[in-house]
Amino acid sequence: MTSFETDGDVGLLSPVSASPRVAALTGDRAVLAAMLTVEAAWAAVLEDAGLVPAGSAGVVAAAADVQRYDVADLAVRAQGGGNPVIPLLADLREQVRDLDAAGIGAVQAVHTSLTSQDVLDSALMLLAAGAVRELLAELRAATSALAGLAEAHAHTLCVARSLTQHSLPYSFGLRAAQWFGGLAAAARRLGALELPVQTGGAAGTLAAGTLLTAGGWTAGAGLTPLDLADRLAARLGLATVPAPWHTNRLAVTSLGDALAAVTDAAGKMAADVLFLSRPEVAELAEPRAAGRGVSSAMPQKQNPVLSVLIRSAALQSPALAAQLHLAAANFNDERPDGAWHSEWSALRQLLRLALGAAAQLRELAGGLQVFPAAMRRNLDLAGPLLLSEAVNAAVAPLLDKPPLLDVNSAEAEPGRTGKQRLQAVVDATLQAPAVEQAATYRALLRAAVPEDLLTDTRLEELLDPANYLGQAADISRRILAAYPEYTAGPASPGNASPEDASSEDDRATAHQLQNGASRG
Repeated sequence: MTSFETDGDVGLLSPVSASPRVAALTGDRAVLAAMLTVEAAWAAVLEDAGLVPAGSAGVVAAAADVQRYDVADLAVRAQGGGNPVIPLLADLREQVRDLDAAGIGAVQAVHTSLTSQDVLDSALMLLAAGAVRELLAELRAATSALAGLAEAHAHTLCVARSLTQHSLPYSFGLRAAQWFGGLAAAARRLGALELPVQTGGAAGTLAAGTLLTAGGWTAGAGLTPLDLADRLAARLGLATVPAPWHTNRLAVTSLGDALAAVTDAAGKMAADVLFLSRPEVAELAEPRAAGRGVSSAMPQKQNPVLSVLIRSAALQSPALAAQLHLAAANFNDERPDGAWHSEWSALRQLLRLALGAAAQLRELAGGLQVFPAAMRRNLDLAGPLLLSEAVNAAVAPLLDKPPLLDVNSAEAEPGRTGKQRLQAVVDATLQAPAVEQAATYRALLRAAVPEDLLTDTRLEELLDPANYLGQAADISRRILAAYPEYTAGPASPGNASPEDASSEDDRATAHQLQNGASRG
């Protein structure tokens, strides 16, 4: 083997996934280890079935030590056959021959009746299985924290925004519950996937396997190649399949879609946090950590880098999932010419991005700082106009009962509906300076409806945002109840209910946040 000098790819330009854990789960050595695991497991299956000399599996297992192989050398030599399995087999057989001290012919157990795609497809599914386990653990930690936020802030008022504009009163608890729901649904979908084994032989007919089972070392084994495939699946912890899937790539595209759904849901939360943590909004802040969020030029800045990195993953993932679909649609013949090869890096990068984003998300959700006073301040910016929908529903029928005076005239206008008259109130209010709109709206509304039909007390009830949250609390509870497996775990410390903190302290913290003193 020739040794090649290489610096390797450690993620310098992909900080969201640059971590030892992600590298251990998805790096080149992990891919190599997965391929060797498949070959060793197959040798064990063949020996158990009496199809290769006894003792062969042990020799192959010893030879399947990743430390015995030069990953960089294999990568370069893969150009000769178009995939890394081919040079690996040459080295593996050499290792097996060297380790076969008893001369039992253990090399006969290496790759017998398989093809390169069998090994690499199975290896990538095995690699994905380990990554998915880690990913689901990270997501459970994040969703548990979000469930705690949803419960603690069920009655924390904030403003909903529609097409960038203030729309209706909202609760931060529902916002957190919606984040939770998106992530939990994506996690459940990912966890439900079956990652299948691949054993089809050269053209997906298992022809070589048929010859193997017909003339094995132990006569009368009574096994078929499909039986061997099922045994391999069991050894690897992968799903069995009714048939080889060399050119039916639903297993790959389904995995890619599920990973992209995870980054979609994470990206949604990150986008919200990025906006809500702006100094002029100051409703949220990321958890602080030494050295994180710093600027190379501006000492006062504390950038929301957790959300930035999560969003970077969310923006990259859809194109990678699309690449898997593009490849799947071009799997021509019984073994494709290039489409299969284009899957590998796309799938691995999806795994890396999802793992990296989930790790950032766990920390973000677990330490998210919430400022209810700032939320109420922003809610109050629109004043009672924010309740115009509630006013319309309650007051328009009253205005439809003649004779009532028009808002701007002492004469009755029976031709105008109650809704039209209330719209006139809103239109007139919007002509006033912003600082005067709250008082203007109240005054015009009061003039539009006689007090015997709408008392001052009832009017104030209609203009209280806490009275127009609809089913927000119930919706939050239903979302959490729909995914009980993702609500388990203690609520994150530091995310106490707003009732536990004074409004003054909250305003002070929010003010510090705006001035860069406590932003994460």
